[in-house]
Amino acid sequence: MKAINLFSTLFFFLVFSATAQQHAALSHGMVFGKMPRAVSVLNANEVQSFMGKKTRISATIKGKVIKVTKTKGGWFEIDAGSGKIIDAHFKEYNVTIPADLKGHEIIAEGVAEKQFIADDLQHFAGDTVKGKKEHRVKTNPKQKLTFEVTGLMVE
Repeated sequence: MKAINLFSTLFFFLVFSATAQQHAALSHGMVFGKMPRAVSVLNANEVQSFMGKKTRISATIKGKVIKVTKTKGGWFEIDAGSGKIIDAHFKEYNVTIPADLKGHEIIAEGVAEKQFIADDLQHFAGDTVKGKKEHRVKTNPKQKLTFEVTGLMVE
């Protein structure tokens, strides 16, 4: 009888400590990937205006995670304000993020990129001979921004 009580006590202790570790897994300052450099941090709602006409920039952004799409590879969405969303994923596929990241403020370093279309709908296919039609890049404002993350820190 004492063995059963001891076993059940030990079992409950292990179960409760495991669930407590899962909830404590996202503490302030936790890092996934590389530690982001926080030299100049942009708010997520300022990224698109900061980019201007550029299609790609390296940046460190701060924002709130709306949802974790896929934990393996670190696929998630960041709120960019005014109903806009930034699709983010890690550059290195071996990074796994917890699903509990949803709703947390983060600081992420990486490359922000706008989707673009060529003027004749042929991306990168073009004539290299001078005098022929050259391709101009037009960004599509209705497309989501993508963000390739090298490092993320939970705030």
